[in-house]
Amino acid sequence: MKTIYRLQFPLLVLAILLIMQACSDSENPAGPIDNELSAEQELAITYFKEVALGFEFGNASEITRKWDDDVKIYLGGERHEGLLQELDAVIEDLNGLIAEADIEISITPDTLEANVYLFIGTADDFVNVYPPAASNIDQNFGLFYTWFSNVSNTFTRAYVFVDTVRPEPLNQRHLLREELTQILGFGKDSPRFQDSIFQSRYSGVAVEYNPFDKAVIQMLYHPSVSPGLNRLQVDPLLRDIVAEFI
Repeated sequence: MKTIYRLQFPLLVLAILLIMQACSDSENPAGPIDNELSAEQELAITYFKEVALGFEFGNASEITRKWDDDVKIYLGGERHEGLLQELDAVIEDLNGLIAEADIEISITPDTLEANVYLFIGTADDFVNVYPPAASNIDQNFGLFYTWFSNVSNTFTRAYVFVDTVRPEPLNQRHLLREELTQILGFGKDSPRFQDSIFQSRYSGVAVEYNPFDKAVIQMLYHPSVSPGLNRLQVDPLLRDIVAEFI
């Protein structure tokens, strides 16, 4: 009798395991879910952490910051037709990329309504409008300054400057796109991609967003990514959504 029971018990366990496996396969006919990301998706997450956490200057914490209200731009300085056409293109591109956030970027003639002041013109004229820029203007053909709530980590207003004298026309277009994009929460540059709008070297003159630029903009303004997240907190959220964008 002992010998019989020793043979029957393993067979019973094997039968149960086979039934469990069959049920599992039936519930998930495609097999186990693969949560691994592609090399490009991993790179997009890395790039997000390089450009979307903190700022190049100052001691602000390295966390996500974004707008939670409409961005209304008031234009100051020169009426530069070429850059005004470029501005329309940049606004259209950005509105498409941040659509899930349910906010909109637009131009307003009303200074009281505006929360972004865009100055297109000479360095001296911009310093007259915003004197604190004097310490940075000599080394920079484009600048941005942002203000944000320390409670909600959302932006409240910004100043943007694009020089129309020192840089070449192509660089002016690049600077306009770069500075306007950076006030949305991308306070850092990176040398990683030559064709990126966030290229840190002056040789980078991208006038369109590359696929990784688009991905990081879309990820920051995805509803699941809230302001105030550090690199460890934002990582699992990015892993959940990155496949939607790249």
